Amino acid sequence: MSHTGSSGGQPGPQRTTDRAATLSEPTRAYAELVAGNRRFVDGAPRHPNQDAGHRAAVADGQHPFAVIVGCSDSRLAAEIIFDRGLGDLFVVRTAGHTAGPEVLGSVEYAVTVLGTPLVVVLGHDSCGAVQAARESAATGTAPSGHLRAVVDAVLPSLRRAEAEGVDDIDGIVDIHIAQTVETLLGQSPVLADEVALGRCAVVGVSYRLSAGAVRPVAAVPAGFAMLENPAGSPESTDPAAATTV
Repeated sequence: MSHTGSSGGQPGPQRTTDRAATLSEPTRAYAELVAGNRRFVDGAPRHPNQDAGHRAAVADGQHPFAVIVGCSDSRLAAEIIFDRGLGDLFVVRTAGHTAGPEVLGSVEYAVTVLGTPLVVVLGHDSCGAVQAARESAATGTAPSGHLRAVVDAVLPSLRRAEAEGVDDIDGIVDIHIAQTVETLLGQSPVLADEVALGRCAVVGVSYRLSAGAVRPVAAVPAGFAMLENPAGSPESTDPAAATTV
């Protein structure tokens, strides 16, 4: 693939290997998501970049500032919960945010071709895919059809949770989010190289279906500035306490 900045052949964003300069890009991108989620939780969304003028402006090219690798759950619409609009987010969704070859390729396209500086793994509490995998493991029965592929992709997270003594569903979800972050980086040398060069960061966050807030769970690189819970809920996570993988 050529490193163009859009499907319309527009030049991509200027790339640099200056780590001090480029680390600010994923940090700013994450800050934009945090601010948008805060507006959503507070019931004061701005609905940016959703007007007819912006629709026309992005018709010839896209420069999304974040890739969202999210669960397909119907209550987890990224542009809504982060209060963003057209051209802002490059969204890839699968049940349980499982990451197969097509997901990896989509992430690599956004990061290397579109120059997107941030990848976010978006999970949520009470995840049905995690629950299905847990039931499958407990009963020793595999689901039929292609649902088995989803369950099989979640099983390593269940084994990791068992090894760590975690048995509550939301604790397992957090482990699964961190596991997906590791999978993206471990299975995609392209993405890992972009992170190593300081041009991109990967962060895993968990969304609370009732409260509407996201909180950080895992981040790469270790020095990436993890921000506080955008909604300031009682579940707020100390930035220093977020997992680095």
